[in-house]
Amino acid sequence: MSRAERLLDLMQVLRRHRSPVSGRHLAEETGVSLRTLYRDIASLQAQGAAIEGEAGLGYVLRPGFTLPPLMFREEEIEALVLGMRWVATRTDGPLASAAGDALAKIAAVLPAELRERLDTSTLIVGPAEAVPECIDLAALRGAIRAQHKVTIRYRDAGGAGSERMIWPFALGFFERVRVVVAWCETRNDFRHFRTDRIETLTLTGERYARPRHALLREWRALQGIAPAA
Repeated sequence: MSRAERLLDLMQVLRRHRSPVSGRHLAEETGVSLRTLYRDIASLQAQGAAIEGEAGLGYVLRPGFTLPPLMFREEEIEALVLGMRWVATRTDGPLASAAGDALAKIAAVLPAELRERLDTSTLIVGPAEAVPECIDLAALRGAIRAQHKVTIRYRDAGGAGSERMIWPFALGFFERVRVVVAWCETRNDFRHFRTDRIETLTLTGERYARPRHALLREWRALQGIAPAA
């Protein structure tokens, strides 16, 4: 691995951590000695990287710091293309369009050789099965971002219908179904609702009482899902 690649890897590791990380942990994660790690940190700081901290206290990349256009490894390009193609075929129209726009922006800052690899990626996403939804998925995603309550008319697997006031805070995309994760005021508990069983969705514009991130954290703990890195 070249020195430039090693420094790039170190920046990527720092970006994944939101709180200070010890030099020893960073050295282990990047596969270098502690002495080399300290030297690499100093090099990045000298080049303008907003890395705060010192030996013995840990290091963190200051929030809001934006990296300049970077080189991507072959596997990273393939991961980007595959992920964007999956989104483009398995989500709602606005999100699919956003995936294409994001890929175009990435392509615009890549050197010609890497841009060609992006354009000619041989990883293919197969055709998706249509999900029979009656609701506007973009509106639901907007409610999640705004942390707003919505009312839904829901029909369960047995065919029984019910009216619910829910606090949607996550949306899961699976191969054949999409699932809203929400706090249900009727059940006073977390519930999962398949979007193809939601017959109507009404936006209330009313903000729910608890922060979205707190609901997600509690739900993850109950489900035994490790927190995101």
